[in-house]
Amino acid sequence: MKEQSIPYRRLFNLRINAGRFDRPEQVVKQLGAMQAQDYHQALWAIGLRMQASTAADIEQAIADRKIIQTWPMRGTIHFVSPDDVRWLLKLSAARTLAQDNRRLEQLELNLEIIERSKQIMYDALQGNKQISRPLLMQLLEEAGISTNNQWGYHLLWYIAQSGHICMGPREGKQQTFVWLDEWVPKSKELSMSEALAALAERYFTSHGPATVYDFAWWAGITLSAARQGVEAVQSRLVSEKVNNQVYWEGQHIQTRITDSESTVYLLPGFDEHLLGYKDRSAVLQAEDAQHIVPGNNGVFRSTIIIDGQVAGIWKRTIKKKGIDIEFHLFAHHQDREEGILETARRYCGFMGLPLASTSFT
Repeated sequence: MKEQSIPYRRLFNLRINAGRFDRPEQVVKQLGAMQAQDYHQALWAIGLRMQASTAADIEQAIADRKIIQTWPMRGTIHFVSPDDVRWLLKLSAARTLAQDNRRLEQLELNLEIIERSKQIMYDALQGNKQISRPLLMQLLEEAGISTNNQWGYHLLWYIAQSGHICMGPREGKQQTFVWLDEWVPKSKELSMSEALAALAERYFTSHGPATVYDFAWWAGITLSAARQGVEAVQSRLVSEKVNNQVYWEGQHIQTRITDSESTVYLLPGFDEHLLGYKDRSAVLQAEDAQHIVPGNNGVFRSTIIIDGQVAGIWKRTIKKKGIDIEFHLFAHHQDREEGILETARRYCGFMGLPLASTSFT
C-alpha cells in the first residue's frame, strides 16, 4: 500500500465513492457509529452514502426506530444501529462517566439529583411517550431541579450515557427524548471482549486503512483495549506498514477507485471522513486545518473533497425557494467546478429544494 492510496481506499470503505446502500439503517450499521451532533449535517452524512435518498427518508428511519441517536462514544452524539446501542454504551459508558466526576463537581451536581431526574424522566416517558427537550426541562424545574448553568444538558447526557434515555424523532426543530428500553427492543448482550472485537472489525472494515491509535481515539477507549480488539479479529483484517505505522483494513478485496481517477464530493461537517481518525494528515494538510475548525473550537465545517483530499469548505443557506451555496477552495480548481456543482445539485435534491445560487472564492 502506498501512502497516496490511503485517501482513496478510505473513500471506498467509507462508502463515499462506491458501494452505496439502499436504506439508511444499512449505512449506519456498516460504519458502526456516525457523528450526529449537527442533526441536519448528519442526515446528509447518511444520504450521500445511499444510491438515492432524501432527508425525509432518513428522518422516517429514525421515526421507525431503525436508527438511534444518542451519546455512545467519547461523550458525543452519534447515530447507531438499535442492535448495537446497548453494548456500545456499555463499552464506553463506565470510562466516560468516571471521567465526568470532575465535571459533576464543577457543576455542583451529585448522584442524588441525577437519580431524582432519572425518575422524573421515567415517569414522564413511560408508555412509549416522546417528549421534547423543553418540556423535559420544564418537568425538572417543576420538581425543583434547576436546568440552568448547563445542568439540563448534563442531566440528559448523563442519563443517556447510563443507558436509560435516547433521542427520538424531531418535533419541528426540537429534539425529543424516549425511554431506551421501550424504544429499542432488547438485543443480544456482548461481553467486554466480544464488544471490543465487534467494534474493531466494524471500524477497520468501514474506516480502514487506519491505525490502532485512530481506533482508540474514535471509540473513546484505551490504547490497550483497542489493541485487544484488533488482536481478537486480526485474522479477518489485513495490515500493511506505511512510514513505520501499521494500517489495518478489512479483508474484502474489491475493485477500488484508482489513484488517477478524478473524484469530487461535498461532505457535511463532522463527517467520519475526518472525525473518524485521530491522525487526519492523510487527507488534510496542516496549513488547511484552521479553515476546517476555526480557532480550534470543535465545530467542523463542511468540506469539499477533490481527489481524496480536503480541498475547501462549503456553506449552505436554505431559503424557501432554494438553497444558496458558497464554495471556498484552498487552491485554484477551475477545472473541477462543474464536478462541484454536480454534487451540489445532488445535495439539493436530497434536501428537496433547487440549487438557487452559487459562488466560488
